Amino acid sequence: MYLTAGLHKSLQLAPDATMLIDGEVRRSFGEVADRVARLAGALRSLGAQPGDRIGILSLNSAAYAEIVLACAWGGFVFAPINARWSVPEMQFQVDDAQIAICFTDNACAAAASRLTGLRQLVSTAAELDSLIASGEPIEDQRMGWDELAGLLYTGGTTGRAKGVMINARGILTSTYGSLASAGQPLVAERFLHISPFYHLAALGSLLLQVQLGSTHILLPAFEIDAFLDTVSHEEVSATTLVPTMMHLVFTEALASGRSLPTLRRIGYGASPISEATLRLTMQAVPGVLLAQRYGMTELGPVATVLAPHDHDLERPDRLRSAGRAALHNEVRVVDPSDRPLPTGEVGEVVVRGANVMMGYWNLPEQTADTLRGGWMHTGDLGYFDDEGFLYVVDRVKDMIVTGGENVYSTEVEKALAAHPAVDQVAVVGVPDDDWGERVHAYVVLAGGESVDASALREFTGKQIAHYKVPKTIDFIDEMPLSPVGKILKRELRQRVSSNAVVEQRRPRGA
Repeated sequence: MYLTAGLHKSLQLAPDATMLIDGEVRRSFGEVADRVARLAGALRSLGAQPGDRIGILSLNSAAYAEIVLACAWGGFVFAPINARWSVPEMQFQVDDAQIAICFTDNACAAAASRLTGLRQLVSTAAELDSLIASGEPIEDQRMGWDELAGLLYTGGTTGRAKGVMINARGILTSTYGSLASAGQPLVAERFLHISPFYHLAALGSLLLQVQLGSTHILLPAFEIDAFLDTVSHEEVSATTLVPTMMHLVFTEALASGRSLPTLRRIGYGASPISEATLRLTMQAVPGVLLAQRYGMTELGPVATVLAPHDHDLERPDRLRSAGRAALHNEVRVVDPSDRPLPTGEVGEVVVRGANVMMGYWNLPEQTADTLRGGWMHTGDLGYFDDEGFLYVVDRVKDMIVTGGENVYSTEVEKALAAHPAVDQVAVVGVPDDDWGERVHAYVVLAGGESVDASALREFTGKQIAHYKVPKTIDFIDEMPLSPVGKILKRELRQRVSSNAVVEQRRPRGA
């Protein structure tokens, strides 16, 4: 199986049916197939060779989908760039992946123009159509099952982002397996893409829906009214959200009396769903089927699934789980020696299956360590209950998931510590009703120094993406330390979680 197989089938079965809807843009399967073949040819004329990484710095759009498919068609590697990253973070990816050709849109053009080392920067708004029109269509390369298809970068606890190498085997095993695990039919949908394609969860949904012959409805970003209007107007049948989005859109749907009768399936991830959000969703969209998926980019991206029938208000404890191991992989909880632990005992979550990544780009030692023994070591801590449901309780690497975005505490700590007034810093994720988790920092100031929280946040925002900047900062006199001098983050988390409202204390000397 290859990533463009579904496009060929749809071209054969229904070439005039609508494939892409992006505002006023509506393109049939036949039109998309022709544009993809020509764009792949145009990339060849620009000097791209099979295996070259093609950057995409853009919000979701029909153009984005066509670029991804053109990469698969022409034998190139799609390399999405996180549009919320700072320019230095983007530059690192361009340099590390050796991206020579990059596509960008109007929303991201300013950041893209500051990137160096690119041979060609193509505007999807001003240049893409003419580039496609001038391109000679080429035959689909039908990239092999195990060939490198995509390179997606994730944050790292060392501050160095890692390029996750994925192939068709990983993506399609994971996406097909997650649907089957949820008991959902493998049928064409009218699918609304709202989550950004630079995340594999969203990009995987795009590629799966191409296989199913679905109609793709695209929005550039999440906005409550636009989401609700689009679901109604385009008769959307399925989408993927995060619980924070679900709470917002269905609160508004109920308040405004908007009915969403065509919406039948919602996949979600990033965090478990609360009982309150589940009740709200079921009230706003009666009969909707929900499926939670837990995983990460390295897992293609799904490892476990909480199926629709497990969303039971009589079992609210189950809603806090990540579901059971998906049909396509094995999941274990192990001790530091990689020995399986019994039910109820907390250890590291590890995964084995055809969905697991090929490895990290140019990082053989980290790849070997992460994939040791044939198991992907997730860095998450969890346990199984006696019915096989996985509960993720913490993160070995102190990753924070805020509003569906991954934030690594060490990266934020390094940014804060660069301020001359800061002596010590510790960053933790704490529960937040709006964001799932928020980034919270504890700061010890250097003797005689003074700085306020807003100044620290502004300083940090110049170094890292704004969603990584601490939403709250607490100035303290000293850090709680272990006997060997390690900061006790668990104690810091307990301090925050024991207070309904976080107090931002005045810094010393203020």
